[in-house]
Amino acid sequence: MKNMNYAVIGNCKSAALISEKGSIDWYCVPDFNSASVFAKILDDEIGGSFEIITDNSYSIKQSYIRSTNIVSTTFTSGDNCFEVIDFMPRYKNNGEYFNPSEIIRYFRYRSGNPVFSILYNPKMEYAKYNTEIVAEDEYIKSSTTEGEYDSIYLYTNIDKQAIIQQKPIHLKEDAYVLVAYDEKLLTQTLDRQYLKLQKTKVYWLDWANSLTSFKSYNKEIVRSALILKLLSYDKTGAVLAAATTSLPESAGEERNWDYRFCWIRDASMSIKIMSKLGHLNTVKRFMKFIIDIIPDKDEKIQIMYGINREKNLTEETLTHLKGYKNSAPVRIGNAAYVQKQNDIYGVLVDVIYQQFIQFEISLENSESLWTIVRSIVRIVENNWQKPDKGIWEIRTDEKHFTFSKVLCWVALDRAIKIADIIHKEKYLKEWQKLANTIKTDILENAWNDEKGAFTQFYGSKDMDAANLLMESYGFIDAKDPKYIQTVIETEKELCYNGLMYRYKNQDDFGLPTSSFTICTFWLINALDAVGQRKKAKLMFDQLLKYSNHVGLFSEDLDFETKELLGNFPQAYSHLALIDTAINLSKGKITEDEQILEAIH
Repeated sequence: MKNMNYAVIGNCKSAALISEKGSIDWYCVPDFNSASVFAKILDDEIGGSFEIITDNSYSIKQSYIRSTNIVSTTFTSGDNCFEVIDFMPRYKNNGEYFNPSEIIRYFRYRSGNPVFSILYNPKMEYAKYNTEIVAEDEYIKSSTTEGEYDSIYLYTNIDKQAIIQQKPIHLKEDAYVLVAYDEKLLTQTLDRQYLKLQKTKVYWLDWANSLTSFKSYNKEIVRSALILKLLSYDKTGAVLAAATTSLPESAGEERNWDYRFCWIRDASMSIKIMSKLGHLNTVKRFMKFIIDIIPDKDEKIQIMYGINREKNLTEETLTHLKGYKNSAPVRIGNAAYVQKQNDIYGVLVDVIYQQFIQFEISLENSESLWTIVRSIVRIVENNWQKPDKGIWEIRTDEKHFTFSKVLCWVALDRAIKIADIIHKEKYLKEWQKLANTIKTDILENAWNDEKGAFTQFYGSKDMDAANLLMESYGFIDAKDPKYIQTVIETEKELCYNGLMYRYKNQDDFGLPTSSFTICTFWLINALDAVGQRKKAKLMFDQLLKYSNHVGLFSEDLDFETKELLGNFPQAYSHLALIDTAINLSKGKITEDEQILEAIH
């Protein structure tokens, strides 16, 4: 498989990756961050999968059912045709959301005499131990025989022995397979699965229909919004960075991390986008998550948390798995949780500010959020002059990163705006003085006269794509010559083959060899902001073509082959896609913009 041609299904509890051939190659149960049952994507020999096997005469076509997170894979050989509809149930039932830890594969008979076999090969607990598969009256049960006990149940109206023994299955009418973490209390039937399918379809259609519509790129916005929603965890309101672990940023290298956690930065950016799209409930749940994880006024804010509010995310290596395309190590947990990254404060206060100006917030939550804002101002006051690890989580030396300093200013700027909204004038003078001090420090120390641009850290000559966000966060005007020159210099140094490096200086693992997808979206937005709209739109249209067959992006792109790399699907990439699409949807290219483009 040249590209990461997977569709993702999910129900805000867990998620699974379905290959373009209809194989479930990644699924963790009962939650996003639980141990895997199917992990072929991390080891094609022992990882485990749930495959539908046909002979070579079948052509296979895969797509999402429009405006849903339900996947259709159609198998056709002449007159013989069947469709597999994969989904995880999600809908309201008696006022509560019904989203059990289960996958339903609905086999829809289309025509002729289609024949296939099933390779059902679950490997519980990241395939650490042997998994025993036994057919019983009601179900096929799979369970571990050593180590931590775990089990999973398969219900079906297909002959169970035919599944276990991989015998040919002649489909003459609709059928189903249900893979459930919990033993079912009700008798499972085809009609019951069909009802779940229809209810889930209606849920997603209603959800997508409630999004704000835009005159351009609406299809891409909806798909990306559906992905962001899928990656939000109902139980706590956390938003995941991605659904996978250890998919490498570059094949064969060691930049492999577990992204099944809630980064304050990534999640806050996702929530800001959800606010723009009008989805109040997702936003409310995330703000509750923030209130829950920061209970004490002097508690240190981590850069990331577990989706169930865990604070200790100890990193562990699974040495028995060979990794995606032999890219070891496979990691679970993430040691970056102990890092200091000063940019998270600005991102968080910015998203809190968005809530105050866009939505009605209960008095209780308003007071809790105001307490958090004041706590963050104190943290920024005590830490903004100190070096940190920066947005890119450099694991060696700490630096005075420009982006971190800018976001410290953002924290003060948004705190001042919030204080003004809620009439807490007594804070304004002191906070404004600190904001001015930080801004002056940045303008004096982050600007490099030799480069004629704002550089990665104080005293550096290297460019950093994150500095393109200085304008969108309101630190500097798009017409400011220093910002325009920074955009020009950043593109010149970091753009290659129409894609962006995060930075090009050596880091802990050497020179990055793949493009960080979000950075290309940032460049497109920056070009648009400084008046190069036509160029920005051409670059955006080209970038959209690099998505996979169902419109999804991972974290990275190979500069040469455009292969998707890194964890998948990536919330960061999709939130930036939405933001860029919204910006480019505003109006036509004006005469003034054409003149500006000619100048540049």
